[in-house]
Amino acid sequence: MTDGVAHKAAQAAPGPMIAMQDGTQIYYKDWGSGQPAVFSHGWPLNADAWEQQMFFLASNGYRCVAHDRRGHGRSSQPWTGNDMDTYADDLAAVIEALDLRDIILVGHSTGGGEVARYIGRHGTSRVAKAILVDAITPLMLKTVANPGGTPIEAFDAIRAGVITDRSQFFKDLAVSFYGFNRPGAKVSQGIIDMFWMQGMLCGLPGAYDCVKVFSETDLTEDLKKIDVPTLIIHGDDDQIVPIADSAYLAAKLVEGSTLKVYPGGPHGVAATHTDQLNADLLAFIRS
Repeated sequence: MTDGVAHKAAQAAPGPMIAMQDGTQIYYKDWGSGQPAVFSHGWPLNADAWEQQMFFLASNGYRCVAHDRRGHGRSSQPWTGNDMDTYADDLAAVIEALDLRDIILVGHSTGGGEVARYIGRHGTSRVAKAILVDAITPLMLKTVANPGGTPIEAFDAIRAGVITDRSQFFKDLAVSFYGFNRPGAKVSQGIIDMFWMQGMLCGLPGAYDCVKVFSETDLTEDLKKIDVPTLIIHGDDDQIVPIADSAYLAAKLVEGSTLKVYPGGPHGVAATHTDQLNADLLAFIRS
């Protein structure tokens, strides 16, 4: 009898997957207890990219939740729904399924765009604070209205790399992602391998489609809707999302936001500036 009850309880316990409306299964990890911090990762990574921040904050009394975006990591790899609105709605579904409230929303790169679009579509009734780290906001693509952006040819080259030989492309991309191509940089083969491994877990449709998402999604109006305390962190040597056309503009669009620049910081500061980022996250959450 006891075994049967235990088995039933195990079956009823929340699993690591949450089903979306279209049947897509979203993997998530949920560590610690306390006020929730919810993390959205960058392309082509997954929730593991946030592990050092999650472990640190969970060890300091916070509940840390991170999901693998659809098409990425351990989540389903659907052919459709690889767009920013659906990414934001998936995030909302995870938050609602776990009934998270008073959240600190943290997003890196594409995940920063996801955080902005979540607030744009779902508001801040469940959100206490927002943190954007090397985020794609407001718009990466060079247009008439955004002359400082990155030309479409650069994103076409990324698509070509993904479709032709994404394994080698991810190995090469990791070098600039973490600033390892700079003079005097302390290169970590382990970090490069971590990036490659997470990138290869991303399905080809999700990896390919997300390039359009992170490059062409205009998040200007979403940023204007952010009405909670917001911290914007960006490396001033970010070679993937240059700071001049991202954080400097976003800081003006998010009323009352705080901008913190990491001198010499690359795109992947969660791995290269771990202690500094952890300390800044904790200080802002406690402030």
